[in-house]
Amino acid sequence: MGKSPEAIPNRLERGEPADVVIMVGYALDELIKEGKVVPGSRVELADLRIGAVVRDGAPKPDIGSVDGLKQTLLHAKSIAYSHSASGVYIERELFKRLGIEDQVKVKVKMIPKIPVASVVANGDYEVGFQQVSELRPVKGAAFVGKIPESMQSVTRFAAGIPVGAQHPIEAKPWLDYLASPEVQPVVTSTGLDSATTH
Repeated sequence: MGKSPEAIPNRLERGEPADVVIMVGYALDELIKEGKVVPGSRVELADLRIGAVVRDGAPKPDIGSVDGLKQTLLHAKSIAYSHSASGVYIERELFKRLGIEDQVKVKVKMIPKIPVASVVANGDYEVGFQQVSELRPVKGAAFVGKIPESMQSVTRFAAGIPVGAQHPIEAKPWLDYLASPEVQPVVTSTGLDSATTH
């Protein structure tokens, strides 16, 4: 989404051919409302949850409970989080919900354009937060775990077929396949959560 030339709505507006769009669920709903994606073609694909990393070899903090997460944030020397939806949630809501906004504001940094785990891996930040699937592939960073479910901001990914798609008949079974039980082990291996299990 967004206003950049590469954003899916702008590409569809320009008439770029696409048989399928995969994106954040609420954004896909907007395209359906605007008549750009076929109503009824939406398929639920996966959920993204926020997790944390530390540098390889560093002690892994306890973030599995709300108090553990709060203590981790209070005691960390520096905290990085992403420029995406998860980072906006962390900055605007999570710190407030934990009651630590004032205590952490001097040591937090939103990281644009690059994986948060990369600035933790190189030692610039002690702990980093981003969607799990974005954290896991970065070498030099150790995955700690997901933040507690009561503090989560879950991002649903969904797919649909654009109005005017050249191959809508072929697109439908492919989307059904991506959402099928047989694909779920691949989905979960990437750090995503199956949309059907939550």
